[in-house]
Amino acid sequence: MTRKLPILPTIIVAAAIAAMLALGVWQLRRSEWKNGLIVQYSQAQAMSSAVPWPRTEAELERSLFRWSQFDCQKVLSLRTTAATAVDGSKGVAQIARCEIDGGGEAEVSLGWSLPTQPFSWAGGEVSGVIAPHGILHVAKPVAGLKPLAAPDPKDLPNNHLMYAGQWFFFALTALIIYVLALRRRQS
Repeated sequence: MTRKLPILPTIIVAAAIAAMLALGVWQLRRSEWKNGLIVQYSQAQAMSSAVPWPRTEAELERSLFRWSQFDCQKVLSLRTTAATAVDGSKGVAQIARCEIDGGGEAEVSLGWSLPTQPFSWAGGEVSGVIAPHGILHVAKPVAGLKPLAAPDPKDLPNNHLMYAGQWFFFALTALIIYVLALRRRQS
């Protein structure tokens, strides 16, 4: 005796599997996109000409990993964030939020220190590489700080291929579980 497939559960499982497969394909495309960005940023890093400090998100995107400079006319605030020095030491990056000429604000990563090291800076002309999140990573640290490890496009996370594999695995798992459930139902 042949039993019919349960319509509603079959539709639900098929829709779930289709959604998982679509998400896997989307992650594959994101992986290609991220690889293209890394290549683009690596090429930008090799350019020797400086660009004006970006004032918009679109300008920032085009300027990442390029050389730039600005005059920090007034230090608005100082903060720290976890960072690595050129020699591999773990500590913090000293970051200043600056008022810049022509209006606006910008952040500059001034160098590496231990978290407990007191630090102050009055501002001035800075130059370096535009790092992700729109922070100028100075080429030469200010007095009293060690050089930070340079920003590298290869450090950008590109785990989309792994996510694609996970979505495809989830789809296969759902299919296997559904087939096993159907077999059990028929016995």
